Amino acid sequence: MGSNNTAAPFLLTGFLGSESIHPWISIPFFFIYLSILSGNGILLFLIWNDHSLHEPMYYFLAVLASTDLGMTLTTMPTVLGVLLLNQREIAPAACFTQSYFIHTLAIVESGILLAMAYDRFIAIRSPLRYHSILTNSRVMKIGLGVLLRGFVSIVPPILPLYWFPYCRSHVLSHAFCLHQDVMKLACADITFNRLYPVVLVALTFFLDALIILFSYILILKTVVGIASREERAKALNTCVSHISCVLVFYITVIGLTFIHRFGKHAPHVVHITMSYVYFLFPPFMNPIIYSIKTKQIQRSIICLFSEHGRA
Repeated sequence: MGSNNTAAPFLLTGFLGSESIHPWISIPFFFIYLSILSGNGILLFLIWNDHSLHEPMYYFLAVLASTDLGMTLTTMPTVLGVLLLNQREIAPAACFTQSYFIHTLAIVESGILLAMAYDRFIAIRSPLRYHSILTNSRVMKIGLGVLLRGFVSIVPPILPLYWFPYCRSHVLSHAFCLHQDVMKLACADITFNRLYPVVLVALTFFLDALIILFSYILILKTVVGIASREERAKALNTCVSHISCVLVFYITVIGLTFIHRFGKHAPHVVHITMSYVYFLFPPFMNPIIYSIKTKQIQRSIICLFSEHGRA
């Protein structure tokens, strides 16, 4: 097979060996996608519509919900295409672009969880100066920084994919395009594409997780110093939603990393299922966590539905 095969489409893969039940597998996927789109959509609408939610914490939450929506809308068309219609072919340019957005939005998600940790840190360590520190312009700068870091840092490994020759198999192992999946099919020197993501993961996911952990150690120190037991519980309660989202995100990241690194002999279905958990579980859980644990959002949801009930 010569390098003239570069322009040939890539072939996406669903659940190997279970192709006959793909339409059935698509049913839970469809409902999960529907839940993610409606859950995050409602969250965005509430934050936009309710003036009591025009606070730094909720602005960051809106970016988190937008990122979750973006990730879902990036993977949903090809996943449902493979499962429902057996539409496995994807054009190289579309594949690389999908890969770019998947990896970019993962880094944005990590960054926004870090920004939300900073928000909670300021709210508990310096409550009286909270609004003077987290002004609207500073919140915008932080948000812009998080987006830029994600969108710029992924360009170097994705760009070479566009001009690599692909003379080997064009079969990918997922129903969406991932950089590590595509680069293995290239007939070129992929040393940079192997090393850069390792450094990038260390400087984004790993570093973000460390800073979040450190900020919570300082938050706990402050909370322990609060005399009133009631105030202590109140202060910690404002962090529960964020801690839950952080755990959901990083546990799935660590799980996926472990499966890729040490699960060489694990069945293909384990790898595939873990990657779906990584892409679907955080966007599915985040709106639920914030709706259950945040009083203002609960109030806003009740107002929204009671208004509709009256209408």
